[in-house]
Amino acid sequence: MTEIKRIGVGARMSDAVIHGATVYLAGQVADDPSADVKGQTQQVLDAIDRLLAQAHSDKTKILQAQIFLANIADFAAMNEVWDAWVPAGHTPARATVEAKLATPKYLVEIKVIAACES
Repeated sequence: MTEIKRIGVGARMSDAVIHGATVYLAGQVADDPSADVKGQTQQVLDAIDRLLAQAHSDKTKILQAQIFLANIADFAAMNEVWDAWVPAGHTPARATVEAKLATPKYLVEIKVIAACES
């Protein structure tokens, strides 16, 4: 059986789980939810970068992204930040939906699955 490694293990969830050559990130939200959707999106993408680095991966290896917006009207603003972050030619399969998030302060949550070193 392939080893399972966990990063940021908590009582309820882990920040990331690595199985084989795949890393699964938990949904990431902003550390400072007082920011607007662009600011929160940047914070989330920075957190994704940090977790992927800990898993020996990076944003060029993202296979799938799921984006949850508290208000789908923020789609264009979130995409401005996303488009500046995601490397050309390395765009993942992606879905974006409107969803009620854990607290009304959160405007965006993103989870990704990426390839990594096994």
